[in-house]
Amino acid sequence: MDFKDSIKQISERIDTLKANLPTEEATKTALIMPFINALGYDVFNPLEVLPEMCCDIGTKKGEKIDYAIMRDGEPIILIECKHWEQDLNLHDNQLLRYFNVSKAKFGVLTNGITYRFYTDLSEPNIMDEKPFLEINMLDLKDTQIEELKKFHKSYFDVDMILSSASELKYMGELRTVIGKEFTNPSPDFVRFFGKQVYDGVFTPKVLEQFSTLVKRTINNYVSDIISDRLKAAIKDEEQPAEQNITTVQQPTDEEQPDNGIVTTAEELEAFYIVKSLLRNVFPVERITYKDTRSYFGVSIDNNVRKTVC
Repeated sequence: MDFKDSIKQISERIDTLKANLPTEEATKTALIMPFINALGYDVFNPLEVLPEMCCDIGTKKGEKIDYAIMRDGEPIILIECKHWEQDLNLHDNQLLRYFNVSKAKFGVLTNGITYRFYTDLSEPNIMDEKPFLEINMLDLKDTQIEELKKFHKSYFDVDMILSSASELKYMGELRTVIGKEFTNPSPDFVRFFGKQVYDGVFTPKVLEQFSTLVKRTINNYVSDIISDRLKAAIKDEEQPAEQNITTVQQPTDEEQPDNGIVTTAEELEAFYIVKSLLRNVFPVERITYKDTRSYFGVSIDNNVRKTVC
């Protein structure tokens, strides 16, 4: 099983397991240890994964980090764990204290569902306030899995991770800012665009009018982009299909299974869209669909562990 499949397998188990995890220790055992193991580290080998590593802070003794991933006898990643229902925003200061007194270059704060990755981009040996990478295991993105792969034992390279950490951090913050502006445009955002098309004075009334116009224009523009891409995907898929039309003998009433499953035109259209989008990633013959009474799914190699959607 490759790295991507291992991470997705952990993701698929979370909803089933979490209701039966009443404590932080249970969360660590069922969700976090498998995650560390997927990164290629032996959780039962203290030379690789050291539990409860001491992180004494000044005169305060007995402070311990949940896990320290080790290399050559030194910590390279600190992992602070919380119960899966805990709000991580309430606990980042604890990881910060541990990070600042250790030699580790990366810190991870997690509740087994959300993983926040920190380093010291702003000031050497002082953990940044904001993570450069945040992963929600219930909403995994392929791009995030690729970034996560850099922490795998086989690929771990401090310089390589740091080279992309700054970019990831600012891209994440820009994404948040842009999302807020698109949802609720600020006066400065509205003026920036409005002044390029309106020569008059921006009175409060004009500003209010353009706030509505800017928001509506953004929504329409994004919808048009999505629509154009879907149309192009359908067109690209239909052309080779038309060139390879074959006559398929329909089963007789006696041969037709009475299972109550009807594959609709909308489901097939969705399949063709997904297939066309993935054709540069996988050979088309590996992209398949399965229709059941409860769902219509697209997968790779007809394998439920390789479900696309």
